[in-house]
Amino acid sequence: MSASSKATEEFVTLPDHLREGLNILFVGLNPSQYSAEVGHYFANPRNRFWPAFNMSGLVARPVSSEEDATLLADGIGFTDVAKRPTPMGSGLRAADFREWTPVLKEKIVRFEPKLVCFHGSMAYKAYLQHGEGVKEQVQLGLQDRIIGASAVFVVPNPSPANAKYSLNDLAEWYGRLREASKR
Repeated sequence: MSASSKATEEFVTLPDHLREGLNILFVGLNPSQYSAEVGHYFANPRNRFWPAFNMSGLVARPVSSEEDATLLADGIGFTDVAKRPTPMGSGLRAADFREWTPVLKEKIVRFEPKLVCFHGSMAYKAYLQHGEGVKEQVQLGLQDRIIGASAVFVVPNPSPANAKYSLNDLAEWYGRLREASKR
């Protein structure tokens, strides 16, 4: 389903990188405009996802944003809570979440990744509110709730706007995710 067939406004967004049997499905809040324009997840050179990902040992080789789709072979996929790109997550509207969260839930239930990893508590809270009808506090790490058959893990948002966490902190959280994916 294309973004333009789903929304009343037309926009270019990132493709989902999904398949059955994924070990980890990374779920961002929504694509940045820059990432949507270049067609790769976390493509902004200031975003800390790829450096932290590479430091964590989730895969044996260094990977860049241009190689995001190749990670399907390693059991790692990508999608978003909402598919409408914005300069900042604060540019999303409640209508975006109402529209896209059921689509995300359908993808997770259909593809059954072992672990769903939300980038940031804001992304997971948006999913909970609009996908499950639940408002609750969210902590980082492995969650008590599951989505379909998939466990849920929350890591800090790697956006450069999230200065609370250093690159080393992010890499440590991805390392914890790696360990959780082995269980």
